[in-house]
Amino acid sequence: MKKSFYIAAVAVLAFTAGYSVNNCAISDTAPKVAVVDTSELITNSASVKALKAEQDKKVSEMQKTLEKARADIAKESDPAKIAELQEKYRKQINDQKLALDNDYNSRMTKIDTDIKGVIAEKAKSMNYDLVLPKNIVLFGGDDITGVIAKDIK
Repeated sequence: MKKSFYIAAVAVLAFTAGYSVNNCAISDTAPKVAVVDTSELITNSASVKALKAEQDKKVSEMQKTLEKARADIAKESDPAKIAELQEKYRKQINDQKLALDNDYNSRMTKIDTDIKGVIAEKAKSMNYDLVLPKNIVLFGGDDITGVIAKDIK
């Protein structure tokens, strides 16, 4: 009799403990959600503006190289030398463009990573559970773009 009483008591305790854990797991508190306009942050970033200015300068240098190539080719009358110059300048311009594109992509990736890090850090300090891009949210969430924009360089 005592054995069945102990089994019943353990079963009741197990049921009560399981039910209590379930109630703790299912709480009525909703997650705190924020939205951020990442395109605005990227557009207004000083780092991105500096990168674009540097890119424009490099593109103008490439255009000068292209103009020089056209002038050199126009001066030449020998078809063999024209083909040689065309190939030389084509390779030079392609190399410049490839280096320009690789530099731009790597620096933009770093800037994007930095911005995401600032967003995560600021959201944690403001006790947000979830941060979503503003362009995919139809309704709800606190817009913290302005707060984060102050921290982005």
